[in-house]
Amino acid sequence: MLKQFYPYEYAESVFAIDYEKLWQMGYRGLLFDIDNTLVHHGDDSTPEIDALFREIQAIGFKTLLLSNNEEKRINRFMQNITSYYIHDAEKPKPWGYLKAAEIMELDKNQCVVIGDQVFTDVFGANRVGMASILVRFIRLPGLKKLGKRRRAEQAVLLTWRLRRRYTQRLGGIQKKTETVPKARRHFSDINPLFYKIATQKETLRRHLQDLTSHEAFATELRSERLPNIVSEHHSKVIKTGPGIDPVLQENKAVNIRLACEKLDGLVIRPGETFSFWRLVGNVTEKKGYKAGRVIEKNAIIPGLGGGLCNLANTINLLVLHSPLAVTEFHKHSDALACDVDHRKPLAAGTSIFYNYVDYRFKNTSDQNVQLCVWVANGQLYGELRSERAFPWTYALSEEDHHFRREGDKFYRISKIYKDTYDRNSCKLCSHELIWDNHSEVLFPTELIPPEMIRDDQMAVVKKF
Repeated sequence: MLKQFYPYEYAESVFAIDYEKLWQMGYRGLLFDIDNTLVHHGDDSTPEIDALFREIQAIGFKTLLLSNNEEKRINRFMQNITSYYIHDAEKPKPWGYLKAAEIMELDKNQCVVIGDQVFTDVFGANRVGMASILVRFIRLPGLKKLGKRRRAEQAVLLTWRLRRRYTQRLGGIQKKTETVPKARRHFSDINPLFYKIATQKETLRRHLQDLTSHEAFATELRSERLPNIVSEHHSKVIKTGPGIDPVLQENKAVNIRLACEKLDGLVIRPGETFSFWRLVGNVTEKKGYKAGRVIEKNAIIPGLGGGLCNLANTINLLVLHSPLAVTEFHKHSDALACDVDHRKPLAAGTSIFYNYVDYRFKNTSDQNVQLCVWVANGQLYGELRSERAFPWTYALSEEDHHFRREGDKFYRISKIYKDTYDRNSCKLCSHELIWDNHSEVLFPTELIPPEMIRDDQMAVVKKF
């Protein structure tokens, strides 16, 4: 009987949840409670919560605020947040949860409920078959006495922790180290030395994770090419246009050429994993790397090794046009520069940072595949090869592409799909949403075509 109140997972706060992992697991929609989950009861949103929603939506998630509060309270909370919402949801009644999935155009199995109450948020999710994450409820400092309802929740959770098969049903979704934003400055912002120490700590953590994971990583480089081309892509190494520093572009070309030398001809056997950083290694001046364009805090600045995200993105495009499985992917803005000629979906957007922000994919097929990347005549070329042809072909498609102003910023909005076709019949086998694009525009906004700008607002739902 008590299992109807058991959450799938527990996290210390909404900031402690590994949203990238949820995305990789196939979840696409997040239903948030507000009071005592995102903020203390009745409080307005904070800059940290606003930033969290932007981060989550940049990953690709659709968000919906599912609250038993009246609409006035939700509108006050959402001053700087763009999201769907349902007010007066009457949790734990099922209708609100099912309506939320319908609004986001998702199956209920693609949704995760995040809240602080066992008897409302979690119970309602279980009633409709949605995954749930219970977070520690936010209470005022110094408040020690708990109400009867909270004490009853603690009793339920005690039995939940003892029944191991009901815990960590999402595979352990809490980040190993919670990084809750605070109002004060971080040490890494105060002193560059502290920043260096922090990055070294994360680098060491990734090394230790790989040592204990027993993952088989691809390492063999071959000059001979496998016979079948699965996918191919090329693009200009050096970009020109308004606001683009030519020196940083030249440096980027150097960086990409050096990294290609570490990757070209790599054979990935069945079951092996490709890791960008395990092959390229740390970028240093001693190795010849120069300062190129890097993205830091949603701003483009010079940084050593800058431009390698272009190479990682090329590899990602090759893999998306194959049956191989992407196992680690970090997104940044898909609007780094204005479009030239026709729009190419996912022409940018892959973040990497040595070595804990990596790009990885796994060969889930039954044959060897080979990655080939090189620079020639000002172009970056990429090929994914195999021993024989796969029975499918792939294409990327984009729907509802436009720009929207939100506050004082502009965002590129679209839905990007991976289409799988039968090679022989050319019949469409699947139309899979891989990115619900919501990317902050990082190029001069006056370059946005006026006809591409919409003033439409995010849809909201009222109780009938």
